Amino acid sequence: MAAFFSGAALMNAAMAMASAVSTIVAGDRLGMRWGAVPNTAGVVGTGVGALALTWLTARRGRRTGLVLGYSAAALGACLAVVAVAAGDVLALTIGMLVLGLGNAGAQLSRYGAAELYPTHRRGYAIGTVIWAGTIGAVGGPLLLDPSSAAASRLGAPAMAGPFLVAAVATSVAAIAATGAPSNRAPAAASPMPLRDLVRTPAARSALAVMVTAQVVMVAVMTAAPMDMHQHGHGLGAVGVTLAMHTLGMFALSPLTGRLFDRAGARPVMLAGLLSLALAALLAAAVPGGDTAPLAGALFLLGYGWNLCFVGGSGLLARDLPAAERARVEGAVDAAVWSIAAAASLASTLILSAGGYPALAAGSCALVAVPLVLVLFGGERRTPGGGRPFDWARDDR
Repeated sequence: MAAFFSGAALMNAAMAMASAVSTIVAGDRLGMRWGAVPNTAGVVGTGVGALALTWLTARRGRRTGLVLGYSAAALGACLAVVAVAAGDVLALTIGMLVLGLGNAGAQLSRYGAAELYPTHRRGYAIGTVIWAGTIGAVGGPLLLDPSSAAASRLGAPAMAGPFLVAAVATSVAAIAATGAPSNRAPAAASPMPLRDLVRTPAARSALAVMVTAQVVMVAVMTAAPMDMHQHGHGLGAVGVTLAMHTLGMFALSPLTGRLFDRAGARPVMLAGLLSLALAALLAAAVPGGDTAPLAGALFLLGYGWNLCFVGGSGLLARDLPAAERARVEGAVDAAVWSIAAAASLASTLILSAGGYPALAAGSCALVAVPLVLVLFGGERRTPGGGRPFDWARDDR
């Protein structure tokens, strides 16, 4: 758990800083419309990495997958430093792509933590690892201003400073990952086709909710730094706003995990979808990128994402057969991040065409489909997983 916890914290710090700064750097050079291109590459890297690391973990163990993923992220951050210094957006995009591979390891580590606990405590395990992101994802944005100032004092471009910090954080994460368990997922005697597994009620509900939460969160959050930058806010204000957003994403995860263990996935996911819709509407109503009200809306957006993410992840970790679980978890994460990549790219296009209020209000409408699915076609288990815990059926 210490290895999973520290890796998630450090990787979230790296991604929080890199995502914000890459959007601003690309926006200044290519125009606001294409500002999200490097960040989109990072999201694509996370989706590709989810499949690659799932395959690698099944053959070499979870420890190997995490170490290689975090090491790749360190290389990506170093490439981004060079790219910012050279003013090369293409190299920055490649660096963000590679950085995203390591982020996939941090995201999948929540499932590794769930495997350490019995079925009725898996929500707690997942919530604990996601909560680890609080340390990095809140602290990372707060380091934007001081790290850029330090880089300027050293004679480097100011925007290179956050990527230097990201390179250090991901390197330490790779070292910490050597303490992760080296277990491999049990092999199924006759594996079901992945398309059939994804159509099961648990996988279908989790996929719809997690994809929607990721798309809404990424679209509204990715465009926020660019909108604030266009309204004259500095990196300090941007960092505070993103810190509040990431606080909402991670800080209450243990509470969410316990809610899942007690009430089940359906109430948690419904609460998350409703929170996302309300947060998007509030963000649409904020005038001129004002820091305080936007920070409040993005905090709620982050917690709505947290409810959806913990609820959906817990549903997969609890209801899927052990021999098939890793494949579905990797496929769902790949789908979540790949679709979110399109949302990241579209966010700045919509921002430049219609403004931030139009982007946020449009994101709110996306919640309707998964809301109907969870209400009328999702899982309907009773609290605590719907059955007493049976040690004889424990997949360990």
